Amino acid sequence: MRRAALLSLAACALCSVAAAHSASDAYLTLTAAAAAPRTLLHGQWDIALRDLDFVLKLDDDGDGRVTWGETKRHRSDIERYAYSHLHVADDAGTACSIKPTAQMIDDHADGAYAALFFDVACAHTTKKIDLHYDLFFAIDPSHRGILVMRDADNAATSVLSPQNATISLAP
Repeated sequence: MRRAALLSLAACALCSVAAAHSASDAYLTLTAAAAAPRTLLHGQWDIALRDLDFVLKLDDDGDGRVTWGETKRHRSDIERYAYSHLHVADDAGTACSIKPTAQMIDDHADGAYAALFFDVACAHTTKKIDLHYDLFFAIDPSHRGILVMRDADNAATSVLSPQNATISLAP
């Protein structure tokens, strides 16, 4: 009886630890900019530092916290890793360029995030873009990218997942 009670208590403790861990999400916002004769989007991509640390080992001193200094030291690693998992093409299938413009830290309810700011430029005006997103999918199939696409009048949202990694958007 005592053994069963201890096992139940241990199971409850494990449940509370599992519930406290938040899912791996990143937040990607694209905003269409008037830039004829080409398509231009401004982007902000918030990626949890805990997820980036898992992949890139950002915590240089091993104290369990990723500081702004450690994030700055690994800026190019973060950008290289992140932007290798985001691809944008115009309606002719031609790749659009992604140019990083800034990197900051943003606080969310579940922790600190690297906030990557960038511009997406397509060579000409396009009626649609195809966005391919596969950040962390190879190591965490439960990861989700929460996408918000904005223009002057509208906003549309999508959830990016391994089953929905490529979507078409109207800039």
